[in-house]
Amino acid sequence: MQAAAVNEMQKNWTEEERLELAAQLDAELDAFIDGLEKKRYEEGWPEDRWQEEMDKHPFFMKKAPQPGDEVHPMFEGLQKLKYDPEENTREELALNYKEDGNFYMKHKKFRMAVYSFSEGIKTKVENQDVLAVLYNNRSAAHYFIKNYRSALNDAQRALFNKPDYTKARWRAAQCAYELDKYDVCTQLCEELLEVDIDHKEAKALLHKNKMKKLETERNQRKEAAESKRRLTRFHKLTEALQQRSVKFDDQKLNKKLNISEELLLPKFLPLEDFPVHLDDDGSTLIWPAAFSYPEFLLSDFQQQLPETATMTDCLNTLFAEPLPCDRTGSYRLSNVHVYYENRKVGCVHKIDLTKSLREIIDEKGFFVSGGALLFYIVPKDTRIEQEFIHQQRRPLVYS
Repeated sequence: MQAAAVNEMQKNWTEEERLELAAQLDAELDAFIDGLEKKRYEEGWPEDRWQEEMDKHPFFMKKAPQPGDEVHPMFEGLQKLKYDPEENTREELALNYKEDGNFYMKHKKFRMAVYSFSEGIKTKVENQDVLAVLYNNRSAAHYFIKNYRSALNDAQRALFNKPDYTKARWRAAQCAYELDKYDVCTQLCEELLEVDIDHKEAKALLHKNKMKKLETERNQRKEAAESKRRLTRFHKLTEALQQRSVKFDDQKLNKKLNISEELLLPKFLPLEDFPVHLDDDGSTLIWPAAFSYPEFLLSDFQQQLPETATMTDCLNTLFAEPLPCDRTGSYRLSNVHVYYENRKVGCVHKIDLTKSLREIIDEKGFFVSGGALLFYIVPKDTRIEQEFIHQQRRPLVYS
């Protein structure tokens, strides 16, 4: 075949044959060029995205790709050279990850720094100094995102691998202070001062730690004393309630329910900060009370009523100013009846206005409802009163 090609090249061409061959070659070149113009060039960068494509190229990118980003094949190759265990020793890998972590620390991307230092630790590098630096640097990253417990653990691991590591000991002392581990912080600061008696930061932290410990202990003593006083007051309150045989709606029929703070917490929003309590002498119960007006579907609230007050006293206070919605002037002391509801049997009881709250509460059918005293006020001998009485006579269902 080579011989044939040689013979073809050595052929004696006539002038006509040469011109025909030249015309054929010109036509083939024109066809090739025409084909290039018609064929879409797909290997280049689109004009509208050239900046985006350039930023992805390893030679031009301004920032490292983030996890999940699409990366250039050349960058993948560079990564493989940097992170492939077959191309690097454990120590080289650990140092590469340390460099990455330091880069993220410098740019305040502390969570990415934690990830990089963690990858370095996973290499199980045998060089204890390198391992100590990785733990200490990860401790610093944790510290800046306020993961103080993790930061302390890492600083202590760094000290385990390098007992004379001053940076790690100082970081551990800072974390112990933030975690209120006062004795640990004191010990670490004292160890720092043994090595460097002029360590100003350790001196300052040691003093601040001492003051914080004293303040915490003082607050704990105050809290304990207040808790004891609160418990004593509550025991006296429950004794007073039991002595008066106060009954609660929340107690099931024929069952006794232990008196708790939750049981005594008023369920009416305007009263929730005023639960029943004893006065300063410890002899009189002070009650929160709600007074409902069925005609208007609204309520009045009295936050602190002594049990010695009569219903007349309560009404005088309520009617000291006319009700805004009482256009007929029906709501006055001489023209109303007051009721309470026994929800357990579905009926209402009319109150003797001369009775004190303690006497009313002592009645067999009275129950404290939602942590408060609940009363209904209606104009007496009216259609409103009859409708109210009729509506309250219904059986109740307990879940």
